[in-house]
Amino acid sequence: MHVRIKMPVTVCTVLDSLHAAGYEAYAVGGCVRDSILGRKPQDWDITTSARPEQVKEIFDRTIDTGIQHGTVTVMIRGNQHEVTTYRMDGEYTDCRHPEEVTFTSSLAEDLKRRDFTINAMAYNDREGLVDLYGGVEDLQRHVIRCVGDPMERFGEDALRIMRAVRFSAQLDFGIDEKTLEAVRTLAPNLSKISAERICMELTKLIVSDHPEYLRLAYETGITKIILPEFDAMMETEQNNPHHMYNVGDHTLAAMKAVKADRILRLALLLHDIAKPVCKTTDEEGVDHFCGHGNAGAEMAGRIMRRLKMDNDTIRRVKTLVTYHDWRPEPSDKLVRRMINKVGEELFPLLICMQEADTRAQSEWQRDEKLRKIAQIKSIGERIFAEGQCVNLKSLAIGGGDLLQMGVEKGPEIGRLLHLALEEVLEEPAHNEKAYLTAFVQKELGSKEAKFLDKGMRVEYK
Repeated sequence: MHVRIKMPVTVCTVLDSLHAAGYEAYAVGGCVRDSILGRKPQDWDITTSARPEQVKEIFDRTIDTGIQHGTVTVMIRGNQHEVTTYRMDGEYTDCRHPEEVTFTSSLAEDLKRRDFTINAMAYNDREGLVDLYGGVEDLQRHVIRCVGDPMERFGEDALRIMRAVRFSAQLDFGIDEKTLEAVRTLAPNLSKISAERICMELTKLIVSDHPEYLRLAYETGITKIILPEFDAMMETEQNNPHHMYNVGDHTLAAMKAVKADRILRLALLLHDIAKPVCKTTDEEGVDHFCGHGNAGAEMAGRIMRRLKMDNDTIRRVKTLVTYHDWRPEPSDKLVRRMINKVGEELFPLLICMQEADTRAQSEWQRDEKLRKIAQIKSIGERIFAEGQCVNLKSLAIGGGDLLQMGVEKGPEIGRLLHLALEEVLEEPAHNEKAYLTAFVQKELGSKEAKFLDKGMRVEYK
């Protein structure tokens, strides 16, 4: 197959410079695959016969990013390019890393060690496409297939097991039968992979165009190792008029119903995580899941910490899981309180989440639910547009004002500010400094009167 790939100027500069110095050099891997598919590559990796020290001699600016494995980062016009020497990996004993890396002068040897045929193609303008393992054919067949023996490839690095499903989701490809059988057989080896690497692959899968391919991860035993809570969801029925799927399939449908936003997809993945443990069935055989929002937030927090996610992600996802089932009546007062609880940043995401959650339920009352969500969304947008106060940050008075009024530093300032905020959430027009100053003074006078009347310390809870 004759293929012509348009490469960035800086990539051509790196290849030309290596060629001029007498070395072989090719763009390799994902950038070649994506170019053939008509997609814009995220990164351009380069493989070469030059050793790392020889690469460093050719280019003025380099960074030793992984020199022990043959990788040098070359800087051209502010752009980074990873240049890696052809290599052969030694024996793998931990399902993660080769015991040693040996440099080679053979491109064929280098391509042979790669995971899938569609990632084992190389290209330069001189020789065109180098496809030794049928990568182009597999792209045309829409198939993920290991280079060589899949048991060997997955035995070398167990993370490739997840990568097979992730590429399947990203490209909407099937998985070759022998490759899929090896996935099922070796999935338990994922227990040897670090949480950080697992999390990276899981995230790429759920933000792909086909997050519902997580079902394949369940069917092949992957989630049993990396996310056993999802297996419980797939095995929990929902005999309830609001639902038509089990908990797991409902979750997959909800994820597919939102844009590929990492926080949104994570929140939807975990929004019903506690349903299996909260499930009760009444005397009429109807299932209920009372309290699954709060319980789910706690479970989600434990799962995300286990996967080594950052604290901000954990905070945002837990908040969304906590309130995902909160469906107040569409009134200004209640929507202001809703925004106050979840935060201005997360309110739009919560609305998207509730829409997706509803679309993944049964048709019973679905239109009515969606109309209600749309009304709440509209009210929220108006509240934002009018700049109504929904948090302490936008309150017309602050701690400094209370200090000037003679309130001592400490919990009392926080208590009074929250009382003032409650007043403003009820009536936005009251968010004026003069009004709130009088409001606080009245509260202080009321407290003093109670104290004098009872002759005892007054506690506010």
